[in-house]
Amino acid sequence: MIAILNSYLFRLRLPVSRTTRVLVGLTAALLLALGWAATSGALGISPWGALRGQADPLSVQVWWQLRLPRLLLGVAVGAMLAGSGAAMQGLFRNPLADPTLLGLASGAGLFVALWIVLLQGHGAGSLYGQFAAGFLGALCVCLIVFGLAKRQGGSSAAVMTLLLAGLAINTLAGAGGGVLAFIASDEQLRQLSLWGMGTLTNALWRTTALALVLITVALWLLMRSAYELDLLQLGEATAHAAGLDASRLKRRVVVATSLGVGICVALTGVIGFLGLLVPHCLRLWLGPGHRLLLPASMIGGALLLVVADTLARTVAAPAEFPVGLLTSLLGGPYFLYLLIRRNRAC
Repeated sequence: MIAILNSYLFRLRLPVSRTTRVLVGLTAALLLALGWAATSGALGISPWGALRGQADPLSVQVWWQLRLPRLLLGVAVGAMLAGSGAAMQGLFRNPLADPTLLGLASGAGLFVALWIVLLQGHGAGSLYGQFAAGFLGALCVCLIVFGLAKRQGGSSAAVMTLLLAGLAINTLAGAGGGVLAFIASDEQLRQLSLWGMGTLTNALWRTTALALVLITVALWLLMRSAYELDLLQLGEATAHAAGLDASRLKRRVVVATSLGVGICVALTGVIGFLGLLVPHCLRLWLGPGHRLLLPASMIGGALLLVVADTLARTVAAPAEFPVGLLTSLLGGPYFLYLLIRRNRAC
């Protein structure tokens, strides 16, 4: 995944030195965070000792079967959530667009909950059905929100309409989840509760390998859209005159975002504000150009989630704090700050 992002350097039309500094710096920070995460936790394990055969068999088994797939899943999910946030902000031309705020994560979560409570016990493939449910839920919500944004066009009410639509979808999804929790069995209720708070504990090789393949496809589709997203910022009429097929771009971003976010929610639950926090901060630093912003957001999102998950595993060890709650505690105040700052500027 990091190789895909770094290979994208050759397509950038920004100064190579600045691009190299930004992406190499973020990649180095991500590697340092991965090194810290690999050796931290309730069971302190050295990956180098495991590779050289100097660790006890139990530690080696824990590191290879639990910790390594968890690190890889954290990188993939963080990159997907932050990358989809940056792409949606460019598509809607709205800096507050985010898979969580617009209801994509909640819609995917509702469909996954429907699968867990109503269909999982009927012998269907649990893993693939859960992935498909997450994708369909995110796709339905994305189409609804996209339709509302298209009606508003470029009016000043578009931002408020999107936020209200996301609020309504999140409320309906929460109500639907409450109904499902009411009729669920004790085992299903516990599964829904732990999954709904956002966690990477389901990172086993069987699930992580498939998620890595699907998320990489979604990230590749988003990376292909970077240049077109830059053209779209000039307005649809100007972009069309420059040769942009806006309808094809929108379909690509919608499908890629729905696929990636649906897979992430199906595996990890709702991890909030990652798609808002990372792209918005990097946009202030790097500017609005998506040819640099998209890969930087993906690496930055992976970095933030790996750090947050490591803190969640270590701050209350041997117990584990849900990483989704931790990111919400960080992202909620920042979102309020953005709203206050926006109101002062008006």
